[in-house]
Amino acid sequence: MQTPTYLSAELRLPTNWLDYTILGIYFVVVLGIGFAARRSVRTSLDFFLSGRSLPAWVTGLAFIAANLGATEILGMAANSAQYGVYTTHWYWIGAIPAMVFLGLVMMPFYYGSKVRSVPEFLLLRFDRAAHLLSSILFAFAAILIAGVNLYALAIVVEALLGWPQWVAIVVAGFFVLAYITLGGLSSAIYNEVLQFFVILAALIPITVLGLKKVGGWDGLTDTLTADRGDDFVTAWGGTGIGDPNPLGANWLTIVLGLGFVLSFGYWTTNFAEVQRALSAKNLSAAQRTPLIAAYPKIFIVFLVMIPGLVAAALIPRFGTPESGYQYNDAIPYLMQDLLPNGVLGIAVTGLLAAFMAGMAANVSSFNTVFTNDIWARYVVRDRDDSYYVGFGRIITAIGVLASIGTAFLAASFSNIMAYLQTLFSFFNVPMFVVFIIGMFWKRASMKSGFWGLLAGTTAAMVNYFVIYKQGVIDIPSDQGANFVSAIAGFVAGAVVMVAVSLFTAPKPEAELQGLVYGTRSPGMAEPPAEGDDAWYRRPALLGWGAVVLAALCYIPFSF
Repeated sequence: MQTPTYLSAELRLPTNWLDYTILGIYFVVVLGIGFAARRSVRTSLDFFLSGRSLPAWVTGLAFIAANLGATEILGMAANSAQYGVYTTHWYWIGAIPAMVFLGLVMMPFYYGSKVRSVPEFLLLRFDRAAHLLSSILFAFAAILIAGVNLYALAIVVEALLGWPQWVAIVVAGFFVLAYITLGGLSSAIYNEVLQFFVILAALIPITVLGLKKVGGWDGLTDTLTADRGDDFVTAWGGTGIGDPNPLGANWLTIVLGLGFVLSFGYWTTNFAEVQRALSAKNLSAAQRTPLIAAYPKIFIVFLVMIPGLVAAALIPRFGTPESGYQYNDAIPYLMQDLLPNGVLGIAVTGLLAAFMAGMAANVSSFNTVFTNDIWARYVVRDRDDSYYVGFGRIITAIGVLASIGTAFLAASFSNIMAYLQTLFSFFNVPMFVVFIIGMFWKRASMKSGFWGLLAGTTAAMVNYFVIYKQGVIDIPSDQGANFVSAIAGFVAGAVVMVAVSLFTAPKPEAELQGLVYGTRSPGMAEPPAEGDDAWYRRPALLGWGAVVLAALCYIPFSF
């Protein structure tokens, strides 16, 4: 049983008027962007997908900022304090290949088919049953993940600033609700671009000052090697099959469970990310959205990993009861210990920006899926476009309230990253297997989508709650269990899809144009816009460049 998620009572920041002034300015700017974006909202397409009008650099930065929530800031720093340099796997093998695959292979199908959401693609490729199940699962997952960001924000603000949790939840929820309700997705995206730079301004001083305190990278690795062993500061050390290591996983489960199943499941089907690419102004910009985001993703690992390593070096047995700190305390501990006023205000603002970006991404994707894929498709159909814009604003408020309700489910995990990975293995991985088989196998029948999705979700949950939690098989850690759950969900979904397809009718080939590899839709054939054909904007060059760069980054950490 995991201990509750909280920050240590000693982590109270010495904030003053300057820090609160910086925080206040940020909130004013956030609302200002919401009011400015409101003027561009005239139709439901404007509200839910920014009218498909945004340039690639905006959607690319929003794409990466939407991921910079609780997962990245507290979760990855906690991962580093607990598992060491193994954290690099979540970036260089657990993100970059999948982001490139999304841009090069999947975005032409998403954008070319003109769908408004990821579940809507399943409606075109399979049938209403697969569409409805995927919509419900996605909406549920989006609220759970938004709740993680809101809960993380509340515990940080309570511990660092002394605000009661309910105050932090209400304040953050109000601002997210306000700017999404006002300006729809455009407001969320432009705020995410702002939040990206605010987050960097928060993390860079913590990383630089932390390294300075421990004597640079050499001093950091020497201390950690003496305390935690050689494997703690390498990416692949101790990951042989049967070898014990802090992560509780071997190279095979890392490559298959994290690098393929969990990673591709998250990055290629998570509508909170894909929605940013769908809002791009043309197919080329949509493809480049995740590819542009891949480059900062490669290097952000240093800004979240190094603080976790520094905390582990400064406090012996960091994260254990004897130390007085939990793994989630890594970033707040360094903020308290290293940052002067003013810089402290920027850091606090950066944390709040990260949590709000993560929450807003999931709330904006939730309102799109619930409005277009559930309400307009199955409950109230064929109403005026203005009705659905109004309903989208109402469901946004309901989504924020529901996120508040689910926030405290995260309290049973001392490592927020472990909780999020659990959710991804339940919801994203089964959806990915349905997508990948449906996109690359014409024979996959209409009925196979529903049964594959149901089987994959069920198998992942059974592995986690029954096989792992009940001790049927000894799996060393939550993260290791998540990798196994992801593999189980993928295999079960694939096997059931193939079996069902062999006994049920395939979709007529004429209805598969632009939905299956080897076929094309008119949207896929659109010529590049003026300027998009420049060599440095070619998706293939951007994508393979990111893969090579990520592989090269492994070299210094492999020995």
